[in-house]
Amino acid sequence: MNDDLILLGHGSGGALSHRLLDDLILPVLSDRSAEQNDAALLTIGQSRLAFTTDGYVVDPPLFPGGTIGSLAVHGTVNDLAMMGARPLWLSCALIIEEGLERQLLADILADLRRAADGAGVRVVTGDTKVVPRGKADRIFITTSGVGVIEHSLAIHGGGARPGDRIILSGTLGDHGMAVMAAREGLPLDGLRSDSAPLWSLVREMLAEAGEALHLLRDPTRGGVATTLKELARQSGLLFTIDEAALAVTPQVRGLCGILGLDPLYVANEGKLLACVAPEAAEAVLARMKRHPLGERAAIIGTVDEGEAGRVRMRTVVGGMRMVEMLAGEQLPRIC
Repeated sequence: MNDDLILLGHGSGGALSHRLLDDLILPVLSDRSAEQNDAALLTIGQSRLAFTTDGYVVDPPLFPGGTIGSLAVHGTVNDLAMMGARPLWLSCALIIEEGLERQLLADILADLRRAADGAGVRVVTGDTKVVPRGKADRIFITTSGVGVIEHSLAIHGGGARPGDRIILSGTLGDHGMAVMAAREGLPLDGLRSDSAPLWSLVREMLAEAGEALHLLRDPTRGGVATTLKELARQSGLLFTIDEAALAVTPQVRGLCGILGLDPLYVANEGKLLACVAPEAAEAVLARMKRHPLGERAAIIGTVDEGEAGRVRMRTVVGGMRMVEMLAGEQLPRIC
């Protein structure tokens, strides 16, 4: 590998992404130790805010279950929700390639507005640029978001504690495989992105768990496997998951089988992982299951003392294997 060049794998959310952040980006841009959470926590007087930003380059811009417009809203409000913040405001910057169809842009913007209204947020500022043909790929969107934290809890990626139960709110890999199917023109009935705003589910979890809710994270790029590895490293603990507890739809399992992909490493955009104290886990799970976005939630593992930063999986045949970060770029341009 040529270390002098930026590769697609550097945008995967996996090991190469972390190396790029640690070796180049954070040393230049960060003036303190960065926890690499989904959003920054800001204090203004007595108010606690969360602030986040993200770029979206999904190909194709329309896919089953959403568009680049709704994805930009959902991805940003979810990053705020994973810090326990109620999303309030968004900015939206459009980079449009010359030649984009006006109707396609209108459809994307309408979908973005519907998603914002559905998530209870307002788009309050933005920017638009048009670049020459061949200098972009139809349309890119960058969104930033601000949310308010209306409780005293500290929810962050390093918050897991020994004994915590690991909860996953639903099935693996729906978004990544829906985008891949649309990209390749594969007609798979029932395969749709799970892109959705998660704050309403998080609000229910906060109400049920209180201080027993220690950690939240949405498994986007790199999937559940890479996200768990990140959280284990941040928390300095050993995560153990059960393969039998992981739910995968037949459509995702079938397409992953055809393409030789592991659903553990495929992105979602409407699911979350949580670490909850053991005495509250069953009650939180029951409340999640009563919410439309948590109907297939399950306890998938535990947080243990042991090899700090490691993730292991108990397989369906009874063995144990280590789970590592996504090494390169499995599915480019899925968010």
